Amino acid sequence: MGQAADYTAISAIEVRPTPYPVQHEDRDPETRRLRTFETVVESIPLTHHVRHLERLPIGTPYPEQVARVKEIMARLPPGTDLIVDNTGVGRAVTDMLFLEGLTPVCVTITGGDTVNRDGPYFRVPKRDIVGELAVSLQNKRLKIAAALPDAETLINELLAFKVKVNLKTAHDSYEAWREGDHDDLVLSVGMAVWAATWYYSQQTGDDIVVIDEPVSISPV
Repeated sequence: MGQAADYTAISAIEVRPTPYPVQHEDRDPETRRLRTFETVVESIPLTHHVRHLERLPIGTPYPEQVARVKEIMARLPPGTDLIVDNTGVGRAVTDMLFLEGLTPVCVTITGGDTVNRDGPYFRVPKRDIVGELAVSLQNKRLKIAAALPDAETLINELLAFKVKVNLKTAHDSYEAWREGDHDDLVLSVGMAVWAATWYYSQQTGDDIVVIDEPVSISPV
């Protein structure tokens, strides 16, 4: 969520585990001499497909931001989760989202070392979000639909972002992230990547919603 001098960025991310067959040698001593193999379908880490990107104009009133988020959520598949930046002015907007009947996962970005949860409210270290996004970038698991109007802007932000982050270590070389630069799209995508890889798959075990087709969302 942007302030007076920042954009508010909205992204829709399709998260999909990719199955692939792996052969394991038969270890049963009774049949191992036959040199048989069994094929097991396993999954590689999640792939993150950016299906929608949008920047609201600087200075967009909070009620209009909430209305736009609600409109987009209504067009997404049932079960889609809403991850919202709750840092700073974001709290005012997340309260409005709750009043509109939405159920956001509210993420306050901190400079700490651990993730803390209180109901739908999370305090997440910046390094965790940066780390998950860095790994997704490094392993080419972040896919951006080229036809998106803001795809080039996101790519430029990611190129600048990669300069700030050591992709091999995700060490804290990113002080300028969201602190002077317009890294709003990166932050939006980064929170979604973190939520998919950490919050859902590691903490809750919830099923991940798979979108079979790209999402079509009308512009403002």
